[in-house]
Amino acid sequence: MTVYIKPADLRSYASNLMTGAGAAEHEAELVAESLVASNLCGHDSHGVMRVLEYSVQMRDKSLIPNAELKTLMETTAAFAGDAQFGFGQVQMSRCIDKLIPKAKEQGIACGTLRSCGHLGRLGEWAEKVADRGCAVWLTVNDNGVLRCVAPPGGKEPRVSTNPVGIAVPTSQGPLVLDFSTSVVANGKVRVKMLSGEQCPPGWLLDAEGQPTTDPRVRFTDPRGTILPLGGEMSFKGFGFSLLLDMLIGGLSGGFCPPAPDGARLSNNVLMVVWDPQRWAGTEHFLGEIDKLIASVRETPRVSGVDVIRLPGDRSRSLRTEREQNGVPLDEGTWRELSRLAQRFQVAVPDPIGKTQEADRG
Repeated sequence: MTVYIKPADLRSYASNLMTGAGAAEHEAELVAESLVASNLCGHDSHGVMRVLEYSVQMRDKSLIPNAELKTLMETTAAFAGDAQFGFGQVQMSRCIDKLIPKAKEQGIACGTLRSCGHLGRLGEWAEKVADRGCAVWLTVNDNGVLRCVAPPGGKEPRVSTNPVGIAVPTSQGPLVLDFSTSVVANGKVRVKMLSGEQCPPGWLLDAEGQPTTDPRVRFTDPRGTILPLGGEMSFKGFGFSLLLDMLIGGLSGGFCPPAPDGARLSNNVLMVVWDPQRWAGTEHFLGEIDKLIASVRETPRVSGVDVIRLPGDRSRSLRTEREQNGVPLDEGTWRELSRLAQRFQVAVPDPIGKTQEADRG
């Protein structure tokens, strides 16, 4: 079964659950806005299902409400911060506010965060930077604690999914690319487990290195692995993830895998921001980008293809659809959120519709 919730109702619901778990109201509202935005774009793995995870982390004090962003190093073109295990959505907003003025003044700015709560969808932060006229590249690791991907030929995971977000401003709005360096994000496997579905072939290997479609292998010991970007024997995909982990952990002051005993699960962040005006100029930048976009859109199509799509097209289409028809939540996620609501005495919103057919996104 899939239930459909009005976006505004879901934002209020998620915010109330977060305050029930111990978050300050202003932080809960910001986090809820971010999570529901991910649901609207079709990235349910980074949507309101994360409230379940965040509530446990607040209870265990591995996620700290109202944490300050501590400056470790700052120059005219660089910032290194310690997020002190605060909400990723809150601390990333602060980090971006630090870097944009530096990029506007110097042409480029680089920033790191260590010990940051889960950031959510990287594309959201890349888009926010591009909305302010800058280009951006950012990536995160999981502080060496969460290991999901084995090297080609290996049976045990050694690195995390280490996603990448890239965005550029265009005359029609930001163009955003957001992808994991594994074939799928770990959260998408969790969504399958919560919904009681099997994963598609080509996502997972079990603890013996054999292909499987059972999402539970990622969350029970001995752990299975997610395949690297490009497939089981992709040295490019695994190598990409490996080098990113080294850069993120090494530069931020966080950890690469394996994390030392007692290390907390968190995100470490590496981000570079450019202001096109300080380089070849914004007019040239936008002109070249718009020209390339038009050329790609006008590519002759093979039979059966109606339109050439660019990154973000599907997300925009889904957002329009879900804003009108409601955000779909699978039965497992809805059930677990309802249990949390009962515990915190939070009112559960009424669905605007239900279907027996699971939403496939």
